[in-house]
Amino acid sequence: MSASGRKYSAYDKKYQAQPAQVKKRVARNAARRLMIKKHGKAALKGKDVDHKRGTEAGNGASNLRIMSSSKNRAKK
Repeated sequence: MSASGRKYSAYDKKYQAQPAQVKKRVARNAARRLMIKKHGKAALKGKDVDHKRGTEAGNGASNLRIMSSSKNRAKK
């Protein structure tokens, strides 16, 4: 069981351990840390860091923005 209380299946654990998924997760976490450093933790509370042109475009300031979680996750 994870810290959040969710029970992950063996499939989920295997999928999340794939090198491509680890790389994406590291990029997302780095982007969030960068935005916390720039704007402060309070500014990001309850919000997501959005990559305007995807994570492949990098974590440059021009590619990152703060969005509400619901709007970011509703994007296609």
